[in-house]
Amino acid sequence: MATHKDYQSLNLMASDKGDLDVFSAVVQDAVAKLGDFAYVSAERRFAFVANRFVWECAGERKAGPFLRVRAGVHFDDVLSVQFLHLKTDARDAVVEILALRFEPGEDGGGIVLFDLAGGGAVRLEVESINAYLSDISAPWRTRSRPNHSD
Repeated sequence: MATHKDYQSLNLMASDKGDLDVFSAVVQDAVAKLGDFAYVSAERRFAFVANRFVWECAGERKAGPFLRVRAGVHFDDVLSVQFLHLKTDARDAVVEILALRFEPGEDGGGIVLFDLAGGGAVRLEVESINAYLSDISAPWRTRSRPNHSD
């Protein structure tokens, strides 16, 4: 059974594709409102907060309770952001992150893609991979585990 005592707050940094793969595993099945995504072009920063499923405490168990925690994520060195197949004016719309992917370009730059359930995506053109994730709340119990059999 997942308990709060099993949980350890995460503070992660990503600077290459391997690190981003770890981020992808950590934010898989995180849910967020579109209004919780922000791009500050003057600072070249893309940031969001999400409720992430605490996979590291779930193990192989099929029944809950499980844990979720509020996490803050930001990417620096972002040159541009595109929201693909998303209604960005629907700020209360909830999206689920399925995976983060990196498509390398030249000189360490490239594209970071957030694959979202339902076919939407967020596309970041980055000068380099420079990302941070921090859990910013206490965890809370949830009964359901994300289901990937669909």
